[in-house]
Amino acid sequence: MSTLWDTTGTEVVKALGAARRNGAAVTSGLALTFVVVAEERHVEMAEAAATTAAAMHPCRLVMVVRRENTAPTPRLDAEVSVGGRLGPGEAVQLRMYGRLALHAESVVLPLLAPDVPVVTWWPGKAPDRLGTDGLGVLAERRVTDCAVHDNALDALRTRASDYAPGDTDLAWTRITSWRSMLAAAVDSAGDPGRASVTVTGGRVYGRPDSASAALLAGWLSSRLYTSVKVVESDPKAPEKGGLPDPGGVSGARLDLAGADPIYIHHREGAGVVTRSGRPDSSAALTERDIGELLGEELRRLDADESYCAALAAATNSRGLSRRPGTRSLIWEDPAAAPDKRGEDVTVAGKVQGSRR
Repeated sequence: MSTLWDTTGTEVVKALGAARRNGAAVTSGLALTFVVVAEERHVEMAEAAATTAAAMHPCRLVMVVRRENTAPTPRLDAEVSVGGRLGPGEAVQLRMYGRLALHAESVVLPLLAPDVPVVTWWPGKAPDRLGTDGLGVLAERRVTDCAVHDNALDALRTRASDYAPGDTDLAWTRITSWRSMLAAAVDSAGDPGRASVTVTGGRVYGRPDSASAALLAGWLSSRLYTSVKVVESDPKAPEKGGLPDPGGVSGARLDLAGADPIYIHHREGAGVVTRSGRPDSSAALTERDIGELLGEELRRLDADESYCAALAAATNSRGLSRRPGTRSLIWEDPAAAPDKRGEDVTVAGKVQGSRR
């Protein structure tokens, strides 16, 4: 591991090359560059999660920690390692002070692994417009988390208004097991020798402020071509869903044409499928940590059309799937006056590049 104090981007690139040679790392074996944009208070959590995800996928991890944007003198500190504490692959941690932090992409760009996709993750609150962050514009995939916001549903609507193909959110990743169970329940709902059942509607039980519950209802709405709402769960009525899981979902109900409805509820780390006249069945529905959620997202490097449809239905947005798959950098100076910032944004938006 190499530690560089008050250094430059050029020296960091040289240190990474030396670490790769000493560690016998092979760039051609990398599947992606994973960029983490964290505040100092989120660094410990972000390091643990990124290390778990990096262990699942061969990648170059670049962690950017923006500190003291108002510091009078720009400064860059870096830590470079191969097979060190940040996972088995190549890792660079950058701490940026002063106005250098506002131009982090200029330091990160030479550190991207060649000819592989870039994924950017914000462990804390992401910008309302990802195009105002150069590290988001560099990426083909951008991962946010509405759950870290004070109002997750407002954050979800913000993600819809700013959506571009390649965006995703960990609130969506948290309901993967729920979606699998619901799909399996419908597939097995029909009687042998008869036509498949028709789902006429449904509802999701959970916390009304949960972005995951809203996305699950949106996913069902987009798949069933009907309106599925989130209903607050009642712990005293198991048939209407048990206690909420960490994502805020406690159960779901699917209404079938000419048949009894299907209930799925969360009970002690398992999802229990209940239907009148049939024995209950269950499947694991355990909590996954952030690293495991990131590992799942890193398996997919193209646009997630299912997430797009669920987000559109959950927020009542139109035309998300028709938006272009590029983002243009719109640079905003946080020190600029509000009335002047709009002018700066327009000019910057015309001259800065974009990335698909």
